[in-house]
Amino acid sequence: MTVNKLPITKPRADPTKQNTSISDMKLPRAVLDLLELLGFSSLYPPQVKCIKAGLLDGEGVMVSAPTASGKTLMAMMAITSYLSRGPGKVIYLSPLRALAAEKFTEFKMLEKVPLGRKIRVNISTGDFDRPAGSLARGDILILTNERMDSIIRHLPKWMDQVGLIIADEIHLIGDQFRGPTLEMILTTMKMLQHKPQIVGLSATITNAPKLAKWLGVTLVRDNWRPVPLSEGVCTDYTITMKNGESHTIKKSSRGAAIEVGLESVADGGQVLVFASTRARAVSAAKKALTGVRKLLSDTEKKDLESASSKILENENTDMVKTLAGLVQNGVAFHHAGLNQSCRETVETEFRERRIKILASTPTLAAGVNLPARRVVLSGITRYDSNSGGSVPIPVMEYKQICGRAGRPQYDKTGEAILVYGGYSYTSEEVMERYIYGSPEPIKSGIIESESLQIHVLSRVVVAPGSDKTALREFFLGTLGGIQSRESKVVDMVDATLDFLESEGFIEEKQGYRPTRLGTKVSRLYIRPSTAVYFRTVINHMGKGGTTPGTASPRPAGTALHRHDLGFLYAITRCDEFIPWFGMRDGDRSMLDDLVWSNKQEFITHVDSFSCNRSFLGMHYWTDEQSETKISKDLNLESGDMHKIVESSDRLIYCLGQLVREFGRGDLIDELAMLRRRVKYGIKEELLDLATLKGVGRVRARNLYKRGLRTREQLASAKVEKISRVKGIGKVLAASIKSQMRDV
Repeated sequence: MTVNKLPITKPRADPTKQNTSISDMKLPRAVLDLLELLGFSSLYPPQVKCIKAGLLDGEGVMVSAPTASGKTLMAMMAITSYLSRGPGKVIYLSPLRALAAEKFTEFKMLEKVPLGRKIRVNISTGDFDRPAGSLARGDILILTNERMDSIIRHLPKWMDQVGLIIADEIHLIGDQFRGPTLEMILTTMKMLQHKPQIVGLSATITNAPKLAKWLGVTLVRDNWRPVPLSEGVCTDYTITMKNGESHTIKKSSRGAAIEVGLESVADGGQVLVFASTRARAVSAAKKALTGVRKLLSDTEKKDLESASSKILENENTDMVKTLAGLVQNGVAFHHAGLNQSCRETVETEFRERRIKILASTPTLAAGVNLPARRVVLSGITRYDSNSGGSVPIPVMEYKQICGRAGRPQYDKTGEAILVYGGYSYTSEEVMERYIYGSPEPIKSGIIESESLQIHVLSRVVVAPGSDKTALREFFLGTLGGIQSRESKVVDMVDATLDFLESEGFIEEKQGYRPTRLGTKVSRLYIRPSTAVYFRTVINHMGKGGTTPGTASPRPAGTALHRHDLGFLYAITRCDEFIPWFGMRDGDRSMLDDLVWSNKQEFITHVDSFSCNRSFLGMHYWTDEQSETKISKDLNLESGDMHKIVESSDRLIYCLGQLVREFGRGDLIDELAMLRRRVKYGIKEELLDLATLKGVGRVRARNLYKRGLRTREQLASAKVEKISRVKGIGKVLAASIKSQMRDV
């Protein structure tokens, strides 16, 4: 058999190290107070290394160390030391909203450290076009990378007060989609005249020295973990560990991955099973059910029954019913299709050690902190749309998943087992590639056409008057600029400037300056290509609401949502829209019927092969279909719809902000009404009711059916009549009446 070779890079060995007592170190008084407050009496080796590198003295540091090696405490010590030296602002960057929320909860503890003045911790993760004035009152600002990028574009006066910036998960600079944003932030910050301290926190990076050199900081590199990691590969139901030991596990119809997990559960451990798709995660959880159920105590069963009931309170979709049944038996799955409430319940039960096996998609590895004794990776390949087939996962992803292995308060060792049953590679090659291998080097993606369009425009907005030479030099100073040929960077920047000028985003007047449209697009935090697409869509519409093929304006009395489906189709097709779900065969006939019966609402030609299921989801949502029906007909779950609605709301808002720039102020009201329909998931006739506090889409429809169709009718109705409407009751009826006082 011929096998494909996997590239191999072996890392250095990890020496055994000991913790250092705090009493043996000379630490600032404020840092000692922090450690006492948190209950620490010693520090981990990587933390000691950082302190020796000047972390507490204002020196820039980049940490390359495994998960759970104490990087959060490093950040807290750096923040405390910085704020103890005088007034200033700290920015903590997080790649994800969930992680930002987690850090906000942890960092609130810093408000209790005695620094001689009150310290405020603030968080901001959305509203990208909103100025950051409210953040001026905070001392510690926890922001997503995208929120920070948008703040820079608004040029707040308090930016000069930032003396410390901490970038969590800095290795994500290499992420194809989100990496350039973080790279742009750090390039901007390190070029500021007052030179703020930069601290980068990262998993193990192969080219960490080059990344640290680019940042101009000291590299602290350490492979130490509080719980030693034991890694192995399972093939044909035999686990072979890195140290050479091997043993055979039970063979069953559940499959090797689940049996590897059950072996650990039987020994008192918890297990995370990572699957490549949602369907496989759900399947893995189902397979584990019977094996876990018999290992639960009576107390655990009782608590899990309560958690199961809580999950069923969310909604009545098949997926939620399945999850509730699994949780009741000590197993669960976790993926983006679950709504926030379900995810939080699953995470809580896992942290409380009642859920024994949690099957998840790989997104959990980069999300919330959920360690387990044993981590099982159920395969090494995933489908890649670019190649049209399965490809091996990156070593970096495997290392991130391994980082979840080992619960410091419960386990003496963490175990990561990679289950491999394919034929493309030998088990020895898999062992060499993933167990012994090093992560791929970080490679910037900022010197790419789409990325440069976004960030060259933002640079012109931030530094108006910059000439071509200054803009070239800025991007030559990015990580991508250093990693690329100078001639390529120069050519790409010049071509981008030509594009932005030709499309009306910038103009050359004593250097490059943004036009009003360019400033608006940059601060709305959308891509220039998206604005160009929106302008093209709007240009298809005639004045007065006409559509292609019609010569007359909208007839008097015609509803304002005449183009609602057209606008929804447009925003769900633009590059900015996420999440994008592909069409299935049955969806195409559904789309054809929708277009045929509502063709007057569409602005441009509808191509079923360039459409996506998210558009159909938005149609169902604004047509007041239930989440159960959306799930059944379109396989879009509550978590998916939340993100689809959120993305649609933002893009409709952006389009509404831009139509005046396109000379179509007549569309502002139409888009504003559509945005309210999207927010509440309603038809136009409920706009007057659904926006009332405590009402929403379901109760509004119930009110409408009972003849209470306007606020005026509610104002004249008695409380008793309103309270008898399904889902209302006396308390809400009284609240509704109080809201009618000004009607």
